[in-house]
Amino acid sequence: MGLDWFSALTDSIVSNTLLIYVSMLLITIFRFHLPTKQGFFNLFIWIVLLTIGWFFINEWVTNFFLKDNHAYQSLMKNTWPLRIATAFLINGCVSLIGYAYYNWKEHNEAEKQRTEAEKLTRDAELYKLRQQLQPHFLFNSLNSINALIGSRPAEARSMVQQLSEFLRTTLKKEEQQWVKLEEEIHSLQLYLDIEKVRFGNRLETHIEINADAMKLQLPALLLQPLVENAIKFGLYDITGETLIKLKADAENDQLVITVENPFDAETSSAQKGTGFGLNSVRRRLFLLCGRNDLLQTEAKENIFITKVLIPQPMEVQKLLTTEHQL
Repeated sequence: MGLDWFSALTDSIVSNTLLIYVSMLLITIFRFHLPTKQGFFNLFIWIVLLTIGWFFINEWVTNFFLKDNHAYQSLMKNTWPLRIATAFLINGCVSLIGYAYYNWKEHNEAEKQRTEAEKLTRDAELYKLRQQLQPHFLFNSLNSINALIGSRPAEARSMVQQLSEFLRTTLKKEEQQWVKLEEEIHSLQLYLDIEKVRFGNRLETHIEINADAMKLQLPALLLQPLVENAIKFGLYDITGETLIKLKADAENDQLVITVENPFDAETSSAQKGTGFGLNSVRRRLFLLCGRNDLLQTEAKENIFITKVLIPQPMEVQKLLTTEHQL
């Protein structure tokens, strides 16, 4: 004898409603706590207890409406193992889905936090490197101004004005990570004007810019330490006039900067390696582009050559994305 429609409907509403509550409880647990591998046994026990609890609460509620329905009582007596097994299976599936979803969400959140932390660390180091350049240059310039004040006051005043203009230009770039080569050349020219006051006729510069390179970009204030390094090792260790050459080309969607300076292989320390300026350039390029091979140096006879390859920001973003995915 089958159940009447009232008994079937009551049993269905009560059973499914309670089962939905149990499922929501499990999802809520996963929302605030994801079990570790060691915690899966505890999760299994929780599912068993919740399923048993569901069965007894379901029986208590349905008996309130169907206590005197013998057909329903007989059905419950014959099917309770199947009902418990089905409820356990449903609760297990809900648990697996909930665990997979919140585990995926937690993993994504952790990955996002890790990426942001790496970016903050990288930005902080880039900022520190840029801040180290200014005192380095200022120290040398102020020493030169101090030396000129007594003997050549007019040149000292001119150097102060040029230094002021140079610092104003660099402050405008404080928030910029990338600038156009044209802007960077303008800042470099201000820097060279100051250095020419310091060194007079001893310093000669030749700048050659390919037209295609002018529209390309590079990290702000990258040229100054390159040229400063060339002046340091080109002027300090040799006598007479010194020619510093800077060339900019566009090759394979990269900006290629080449700086050449003469040096005395016997007295100069350039051949021994790179100083703070080139190390800071190499580190900045690594932090921005994720590559260690973008700065190269070589000595040919008495010429020291520094070559810098600069991928463009869009290509850099692709490189960083690929590196991040790996």
